[in-house]
Order: sequence, then structure tokens, then C-alpha cells
Amino acid sequence: MSTETSNVASHVTLPSPFSSAKLSVAGHERLLKSFFGGGFECSTHIRRSGRRLDLIAATKHEQFAEADYRRFQDEGLRVAREGVRWHLVEPKRGHYDFSSVLPIVEAAKATETQVIWDLCHFGWPEHLDIFKPEFVESLANFGLAFSNWLANKMEEPGCFVPVNEISFISWAAGDEGSMFPFVKKRGFELKSQLVRATIETIKAIRAEHPSARFVQIDPIIHVVADPKHPEEKEAAEAYRQSQFQAWDMLAGRLCPELGGSEEFLDVIGVNFYRHNQWYYNLKDFRRIRKFRPVLRTNPLYRPFREMLKEVWERYHRPVFVAETGAEGRLRRGWFQYVCEETKAAIHAGTPVQGICLYPIVNHPGWLDDRHCENGLWDYPDADGNREIYEPLAAELRHWREIFERNNINNHHEHKEPACCNGTIAEYRRI
Repeated sequence: MSTETSNVASHVTLPSPFSSAKLSVAGHERLLKSFFGGGFECSTHIRRSGRRLDLIAATKHEQFAEADYRRFQDEGLRVAREGVRWHLVEPKRGHYDFSSVLPIVEAAKATETQVIWDLCHFGWPEHLDIFKPEFVESLANFGLAFSNWLANKMEEPGCFVPVNEISFISWAAGDEGSMFPFVKKRGFELKSQLVRATIETIKAIRAEHPSARFVQIDPIIHVVADPKHPEEKEAAEAYRQSQFQAWDMLAGRLCPELGGSEEFLDVIGVNFYRHNQWYYNLKDFRRIRKFRPVLRTNPLYRPFREMLKEVWERYHRPVFVAETGAEGRLRRGWFQYVCEETKAAIHAGTPVQGICLYPIVNHPGWLDDRHCENGLWDYPDADGNREIYEPLAAELRHWREIFERNNINNHHEHKEPACCNGTIAEYRRI
């Protein structure tokens, strides 16, 4: 199916930004309290062994949430990405218990940390089949119940990610079969289902909380044909274009029968990691060659600034880097590259709202529980203290000086369209 779509922005009105700190910026309000933020790995999917991950519990973030947010403040981070563990909240259909979220909400309120809440981050209750119509209704009901509960706890409208990385989970769980529910050749079906669920969730929450904001987060990628296989150039470009399908569906530009409309594309979050660029290696969803990333030293590597520009020009929505990071000694250099490219993008006219380091604390690996050293802070000790990775911390402080104190993120004056007024390679962060 063709992914060619119109770039014409719709003239609809969306709610005002969710930040309580309404900063006037070049004719529009900045969405985030700080340019830099951090995200806590919150995946809850089920392994092939049948064991469910719970990385919030594994990193003891729920136990030390306020201490974690105090550390945020020390490093100038005022924005966090968090996950609501749906399987804990709704163990029985229609019965909600938000006690597992309460420590994080209380910590956010105590520290005035702005939170972007993932409602479905690769996990859902075991009583649901993700392919059945009941999943759509259940996510909408769960989202509404959480937004109502949150409104009683916090003083500002919520910001929600109905489904994290629609494109990635559709590929991994519906085509590749490497994530629960481990099926193949149903990726587009799953993508359509998750778009429906996202739309219904937005509609349900907006009906009660019109000021709520919604972030649609997906990886941005670059896929090229191997020079040894020039005959695959067209297929590689078609695969690259598929990264836009979920956003296009939400906007009603693709598969309008799903109910999409420009109003459902509010804020765009792009996830970008070291191996988000690679040589095309598929045939009919089947891998025919070993995965090979395109390295930054390769002329075929596409500068991140160009990828950000493409997203902005295609949708004209507020954009921020929702996830980026690397592992081990590569952390500092990768973060430096992303910041340099983001700065260049802003100077060239692409407005970028901010950058979220993800994950912000080290965590056990998805597949093998290994100690993934990919965060700014490590595992906590018995008292909740976390050792900071100083090379990355120093780089963060350097770029905070550049972006925030020199106001570079507000460099390019632009006027947003009326609608804004008031995934990926096999290699992952694991």
C-alpha cells in the first residue's frame, strides 16, 4: 500500500500546551518545562518464557521516585517520561487500581516535575487479546480512568502517549515475531489496530479533559540499499517511507477508514538511536541478510538534522526527541552528536522542543537481565543513592548551557499552523 501522503496542514484547533510554565516563544508557547528531560524504562511485555518484565520495579524507581526527581532537579531536568503499568492497574477488566502509580505522581507533584505518561508501553493485561476489538475499547476506558484519577492528583492537564512506538511494536510483535504475542505477517493489521485504539483513547480523554495533550512517539529511521544490491533501492525507500504510516493513519492521510483526522496528531516524539540507519535486508518480511547498520562515517549516513526537518515539514507539529541514548562509553559521544545535530536543525529552521535522555537510569536487559549501562544514573543502593555517569553528566551540563541559557531552542522564529496553536532496526537500547 502506498505511503505517499499530502503535506498540507489541517486548520483545526488543538488544546493549549500542557505545561504550567507558559513561556512565550516566537509567537507560540513552549511545551516543555526544560529543554532536556529523562525517561524511565517502563517496558512490561512478556518474554517467550512467559515471564513479564517490570522495569520500573527492577530499577526501584517506584521506591525512590522522589529521590530520582530530586536528582533530575540537580541536573536541570524538569521533564520525565513515565509508564503506567496497565497490567497492574487493571488486573480484572474494568476494575482499576492506581496505587502502583501513586508514588510517582506524588513525587512529580512534590518536585514540580512535568510528566509525559505512556499508557501502553509494550504491555497490556493478560485478559486482553491485542488483535481483538475489545482491546480498542479497553485502552480507551483505561486511558479515561487514568486521566480522571490523575486530574484529582495534579493541578495541570495531563500529557499522554496512548501507545508507545506503534511502528516498532507492529514490526516486532506482528511481522518479526520477536515480541509478545510473537506473530508474523500481521504487522500492518496490528498497526491499524493500535491506531484505532489511539484514536478512541484520545477521543475519550478529550471529552472529559479538553486541555490534555497527546504525544505520538515512534522511531525515525533511514534505510538504504546495499551498494552491492542496487536492485533493492526502490524496496529500501518504500521501507523507509513506512516509518510515517502510523502518523499518517492518525492524521487521516492514510487508511481514512480508521477514523483518523489531523486533530489526532498533536505532538510528535521521535526516537533516535545509533542503529536507526541500516542497509535493507528483507524480502516479504523475511530477513535475507544479516543486519548491517550504516555507520556515521559512511557517506550514506543521513544527518539527524535532515531527518528532523523531514518530520517537521511533513506534519508541521511540535517535535521533540523522545528517546535517545547509547550504551557504555559510547554514551557521551552519541549524546554530543544528537545535540550538535539538533542545534543545527534549529538554526536551519526546524523547531525542536527538547531532548529526552532514554533511559535515564540503567536497567536489566529485556532478554537476559544483564546490567545495561545506558543511563545517566546507575542502580540504587539500599538508601536510594544512584551513582552518576560523570562523562555523560558533563556533556549534559555543557549542552544545557548552550540550549537553555543561550535560548538556542528558541532561535528560529516561525508561526505554527492553526492546528498547533494556544521504528526500526533490530538493535535496541537493550
